[in-house]
Amino acid sequence: MTLPDTTAHAAGADHTFQVDLRGLVDLLSHHLYSSPRVYLRELLQNAVDALTARHGLEPTAPSDAFGIRLYADGSVVRVEDDGIGLTADDVHAFLATIGRSSKRAERIAEQRGDFIGQFGIGLLSCFLVADEIHVMSRSARTPDAPTVEWRGRGDGSYTVRTLPASARPRPGTTVTLTPRADADEWTRPVQVHALARHFGSLLRHPVTFDDGTGGPGAAVNPEPAPWVRTYPTPGTRSRALAAYGEEVFGFTPLDTIDLDLPAVGLKGIACVLPEAVPAGRRLGHRVHVKGMLLSEQAGELLPEWAFFVRCVVDAESLRPTASRESLYEDDTLAAVRDTLAERLRAWIARAAASDPDLLARFLQVHHLAVKSLAVHDDEILRMLLPWLPFETTDGHTTLDEFARTHRTVLVTSSVEEFRQVAAIASAAGLGVVNGGYTYDRELVHRLPEIRPEVSVADLDPATLTAHLDPVDRETELAAAAYLALARDALAVFDCDVALRTFQPASAPALLVDSRDARHERTRSQLAREQEGGLWGDILGALRQEAPQAQLILNQLNPLVRTAIAIDAPELARTSAEALYGQAALLSRRPLRPAESSLINRSFLDLLAHALRKDR
Repeated sequence: MTLPDTTAHAAGADHTFQVDLRGLVDLLSHHLYSSPRVYLRELLQNAVDALTARHGLEPTAPSDAFGIRLYADGSVVRVEDDGIGLTADDVHAFLATIGRSSKRAERIAEQRGDFIGQFGIGLLSCFLVADEIHVMSRSARTPDAPTVEWRGRGDGSYTVRTLPASARPRPGTTVTLTPRADADEWTRPVQVHALARHFGSLLRHPVTFDDGTGGPGAAVNPEPAPWVRTYPTPGTRSRALAAYGEEVFGFTPLDTIDLDLPAVGLKGIACVLPEAVPAGRRLGHRVHVKGMLLSEQAGELLPEWAFFVRCVVDAESLRPTASRESLYEDDTLAAVRDTLAERLRAWIARAAASDPDLLARFLQVHHLAVKSLAVHDDEILRMLLPWLPFETTDGHTTLDEFARTHRTVLVTSSVEEFRQVAAIASAAGLGVVNGGYTYDRELVHRLPEIRPEVSVADLDPATLTAHLDPVDRETELAAAAYLALARDALAVFDCDVALRTFQPASAPALLVDSRDARHERTRSQLAREQEGGLWGDILGALRQEAPQAQLILNQLNPLVRTAIAIDAPELARTSAEALYGQAALLSRRPLRPAESSLINRSFLDLLAHALRKDR
């Protein structure tokens, strides 16, 4: 914002912001800040910046010589600091920051690199909860400097007066707000104290709170960050960090990972979640900048694959956005993200090398996160692929254990294919891995890189049927008529029918349905729908001669032996349809409408036949 002539400010004349202040406050409220509660954070940030400047002016002063005091009694909210203080010119310059040219804003940002706030709008955020802001400040740069009083009002006017030094005995600044009635939610004493703890618990300057009841002031930040404290033993430190993680995030971490990046002044911890989260869900991290809480939802701090941790960090050099509620995406943040990712990889490597129990607990919960990392990270792949759990025909087991008994590992391309063949393949001694889950098929195919003695191949129907025993010639001839009727009944599903023997004998039929077979069915359906047109002719010309889906009947099953001996053609067709429907249900794949109709019709027909037979 640009201001009118400021040469008369010492005389206490009224001045008016040359912007629509109410419109600006509405902009801050609805488009910049997430909540009116940020007014207290902005006041704390201004106070911390003032203390930083004061220590720069008096570098030999003890770190706790200057502090911040908060007061709230329900009628006023006051923030007082022992910082550098302001002159009358400083007051005008501070309020005039908004609206200045971008070049000057950049110079201000460079000059204020040691400060938290860099956008000159912090004080204006107080208009979110108050109609009047009263500032009393005395500069520490000049001995016996006068006290400057600034009073801003919600109608857009403000006054500046110069008072005797005695009006404020000590250098520093006091900001007093008279809250509006509708802002009680954010200005009650208990809420002010809670907000101060929320935003300022890691501030490096002493902060106290007084609720006006006459009791001793309560410390807002009584202890430094837990990762900078000293502990008698590593175990004590580990428990303290875990307790802090539980306090901040509400869960007991599976483990805590130290984060220390001296180049950007970042310290903190990553808390390993004790429960799995959906893949790709980006969790928020708690980020402090120079001790002040910036964001609780800074998902940009870590790469997407690191969704198994939540971090709380305090940094010196990360750049906040204008709202100071998230991180600015720049080269520094990108470098921090990459370095923190390396810290997480290193933690996984240490667990794999020295703490197998921790690694097992971690992989049991977060194997999907590790799989997503292993796809792109060869080091993690070599280190952890043998220990990752997969669904196999031997149950849920690691690839290392599975490869001990299966030198040839077969992998399906979908969950449905695995469910179709799992029981039969297991009985036939085939080692099959379910490759239908995210990352699994790709990772299983890379197993020979780690275990060269193991070969991996995709499972196809020919591989499976080759392991099923053929029936003898007499049985095949006796079943020929039934098989012909069954093929005719199931031709609409592009499904062939064969008779084999396989275990378990309790399984009457196996529906082998490859991806190519499903594509062929889709093409055939389109061809039928487009019959007679050019598109239908093209699709018809592409039709493969032999259907690829196959219903394999188990001659060892008593029900199948009974079915193939049926003399009545209609009943034989119905039994074949029922066997197909049961096999389709066991495959657990989505049923097409025609298949659902077939299952219902064949059941009713068999029921009707059974009732007629009983009469």
